[in-house]
Amino acid sequence: MTDSVDISGMTLDAIRATHAELGGDIIRTPSLPLRSALVSRMLDGGTVTLKMECFQHTGTFKARGALAVARSLDDDQRARGVTAASAGNHAIAAAWAARRVGASAKVVIQSNANPFRVAKAREENAEVVMKAPGAETFAEADRLVAEEGRFFIHPFEGLNTSLGTAGVGLEMMEDAGPLDAVVVSIGGGGLISGIAAAVKQINPGCAVYGVEPQGANSMSQSLHAGKPVHLDRVDTVADSLGAPMALPFGHALCSAYVDDIVQLDDDAICAGMVAFAQEAKLAVEPAAGAALAAVMGPLRERLAGRRVGVVVCGANIDAEGYLKLLSRGMAPFAAYSEG
Repeated sequence: MTDSVDISGMTLDAIRATHAELGGDIIRTPSLPLRSALVSRMLDGGTVTLKMECFQHTGTFKARGALAVARSLDDDQRARGVTAASAGNHAIAAAWAARRVGASAKVVIQSNANPFRVAKAREENAEVVMKAPGAETFAEADRLVAEEGRFFIHPFEGLNTSLGTAGVGLEMMEDAGPLDAVVVSIGGGGLISGIAAAVKQINPGCAVYGVEPQGANSMSQSLHAGKPVHLDRVDTVADSLGAPMALPFGHALCSAYVDDIVQLDDDAICAGMVAFAQEAKLAVEPAAGAALAAVMGPLRERLAGRRVGVVVCGANIDAEGYLKLLSRGMAPFAAYSEG
């Protein structure tokens, strides 16, 4: 249960210390105002500041948590190398982080992963193993731990992971000026758990809203159940948000610090990608599109007139896949715009 999970290590001092330790290797991504008459109208004069984690090393926020974990390894663990299980983004980040600390990486990527992400992992000098999505991917990573002695860098669970991602929230609160709310997409919870812990300890009055696909809503279900939930099935175009479960540490942090989670269907997520393209001139992956779609949709009334931070969590997508999803999002974006 949540109350048995120790989250005492997620202090603001610890978040600041981790951020300082990673500072020489991690990009302090910009927080930029979204200059959009449409979004301003939709929010009744409210403002949106974009936290540009799509400009982070490896193209997503994942580099922060992966490096925080990799930097914690001892010499023997580094010598034996690391592994990871991923739909792509975390594999890229784990390989990058391993290279930064002088370790080898053998990463397991789901067979349905975007080929662009597989290629990016190999560019980071990772040996890539492809396995069927879900249990087979994690089972292969477990085998590499057992048989090769590699250290498993989890995609979203653990103190160091959340301390790493908390830097996103810390930077937003320092760089974006006063914020009334922050909106973050949720996969397994590694990003929002860190951001929420940082934001709420700096300004308890700033709301933290999570966004999940309807077809991958493990954190919503977990918070409702009061314990981590595993999904029988995941179905969403936002593959980066397709974690089939929540886990105890991330769930406990979300229970403590997240105000609410909203859910979107895939058409709405694609509409968010269109909004980024047309209003911010940014090409992003579906996981990032979900955050802006939530601002325009289910969170719109709650955010009216407020100062809102939106985390642009990543942009690792190939041109062909991007164009297909953009086309899918045009009609629902028009509906948002006219509403």
